[in-house]
Amino acid sequence: MTTTRTAGGTSRLARTVGILAIVAGFVMIGAGAATWATVSSQLSAQDITVSEDAAFLAGDTVDGPFSAYAQAQVIDKHALEATGGQTYAQLEQDDPLRDTAMNASFLRASLFTSVVAYGVSALVMGLGVLVGLMGASLRSLGAATPAVAAPRPATTRTHLTTAA
Repeated sequence: MTTTRTAGGTSRLARTVGILAIVAGFVMIGAGAATWATVSSQLSAQDITVSEDAAFLAGDTVDGPFSAYAQAQVIDKHALEATGGQTYAQLEQDDPLRDTAMNASFLRASLFTSVVAYGVSALVMGLGVLVGLMGASLRSLGAATPAVAAPRPATTRTHLTTAA
């Protein structure tokens, strides 16, 4: 004997979840792109140029993750040169160079924060693409699921006998 199972409820759920995933993917891509653009415009508005003695991107405008990183690295280099190789924590409390080290630390932290913001926005955009593709796959699978005739499993019992 066979039973017929309709996949209508399952396919409807798969299509609905697929649509939600596609929408979520677009939202994630948009949010990531908006964050990237906002950080870029805010950095660009500061009119910072990577120092000429930077290890890379010298002379470039700081408006992206790599130029922000390069400028943060060169700020550290300059601060250590100004303080004789000592960090803020290593300088005596009454040392006038402590303010220089502190300002350099704050500037570096701000630039590194923007680098992290770029990374998070790229991650969100990538996940948005992945979620959207998974949603499209669910919609496709939900639309292609027909009614299935499945055989009813037979139940049989076997007896084991032991020889004495």
